[in-house]
Amino acid sequence: MRQNQHKILLIAPPFYRLYKDAHPFNTYLPLSLGYLAGTIEKKTNWKVIVYYADFYPENGGFSLNYFMEEGYHNYINNLKHLSSPIWREIKSTILEYKPTVVGISANTQNFLSACAVAKLTKDINRQIIVIVGGPHPSLVGSDVLNCPDLDVGVSGEGEKTIVELLNAIDAKKEFHDIRGISYRRNGQIIENEPRELIGDLDSLCFPHEIVPRVLKDYDRYPLNAFGHVLATRGCPYNCFFCGSHKIWSGKVRYRSPENVIREIKGLQKIGIDTVRFEDDIFGVTKRYIKDLCNALIAHCPGIKWDCEMHVKLVDDNTISLMKRAGCKQIQLGIESGNNEILRKIGKNITIEEALSACKIIRKHNIMLETFFMTGFPQETEKTLKETMAAMKKTKSDFIVYSVFTPYPGTEAFKVCKENGSISNNYDISLYNHQSPANYFCVNIPREKFRMLLSKIEKMVDRINYHRRKKNSVLRLCRLQTFRKVREQGLANSLQKGVRLLIGKS
Repeated sequence: MRQNQHKILLIAPPFYRLYKDAHPFNTYLPLSLGYLAGTIEKKTNWKVIVYYADFYPENGGFSLNYFMEEGYHNYINNLKHLSSPIWREIKSTILEYKPTVVGISANTQNFLSACAVAKLTKDINRQIIVIVGGPHPSLVGSDVLNCPDLDVGVSGEGEKTIVELLNAIDAKKEFHDIRGISYRRNGQIIENEPRELIGDLDSLCFPHEIVPRVLKDYDRYPLNAFGHVLATRGCPYNCFFCGSHKIWSGKVRYRSPENVIREIKGLQKIGIDTVRFEDDIFGVTKRYIKDLCNALIAHCPGIKWDCEMHVKLVDDNTISLMKRAGCKQIQLGIESGNNEILRKIGKNITIEEALSACKIIRKHNIMLETFFMTGFPQETEKTLKETMAAMKKTKSDFIVYSVFTPYPGTEAFKVCKENGSISNNYDISLYNHQSPANYFCVNIPREKFRMLLSKIEKMVDRINYHRRKKNSVLRLCRLQTFRKVREQGLANSLQKGVRLLIGKS
């Protein structure tokens, strides 16, 4: 590092580790940190360090019951008291690297954690500039600076913005010309013009190429932590609980299949044979799915991958092609078993279409995960029962279960404000998709609602346990069958060789 070179420490704050250190959801690196680090290294003179504070090298067990009871208690306690091991670890890291700037990537569920990181930073040195980006600032705009320890909020895509910010800090210039930010000037909060979206996604770096040089504790990460790929940005759908439109807009931008293939071939070269497409909706159009899958078949033999897909994109030909291209698992967002709920939340599907899509995916022997959500404002006991029935009918290999959470800046938040289920003193730290505090229904009394949800949570845990156990047994049976066939094949070959040696056929 050059003498007097400025340093920026990019941090993804903890969330799951506030529940439990060894948690199954925090073992891979968020792509956003890789994209930002690569851009900073390429286009500035700054030294960049990436620190994923939610990472824990050991993948522990998980149950909804733990998450919503003991785990939630730990979460709230850790937010209130900044003396637990995770906060000491964060403070130690800031002291070790002595950054000029700390950049925090925050979504709504971990925003209070981001504020805690900012406070720890300012406690160490008030001169450190703290910048926050990620989904949450995009949803709430300049309100993000209501946290007094944050100096700059970045809305929308951050790659170009962070470069302009760091160059301005280098030159000791004001921020008034930098699009896409909010900042403080003379005690006032200034919100600049929004930034345009990046036109050419192929111009972005490949995150796996940058992380060996910049990632704290890189050697502790499993190799598959870096096997995540983003082929598109944006989603054409408009579910009322989702903030994607505020972050990416409704316009979808695509990387060229050739560019995606280059990245995946690079992942294969370092030993990664399974990748995860992190797109909001894989492929978005059947034409792009076809082009990308044909490119995977031609150029990435042996690659396996999984993705999240929209029900409307599922048909026999598309899934067959995805299977041939290496797809091993698909996640479908179904959410509710009631068509009226699906209509009101903007899912643009029916439960009949969803169940048909599940059947097609299972037909091609692709692992199926389904997303379901309960507790919508319009929910009734009847719709909850229909959702429970749908969970069983999908026959999916795993159910990802959530409780409806209205995040600020979404249509859902507006609806809940209007119906009175969100008050003016709403504390976002209490609510997330697995929070026992969530209650935004207008048709079911709170106690009855919690009782029904407890029943659903136990059912989901039971289904997931038995289906995972069944799949483990099936995998073991397949392995044993393979070994028997292999052993029999070797025996037959040996017998054939002996016959040849003694001159018998």
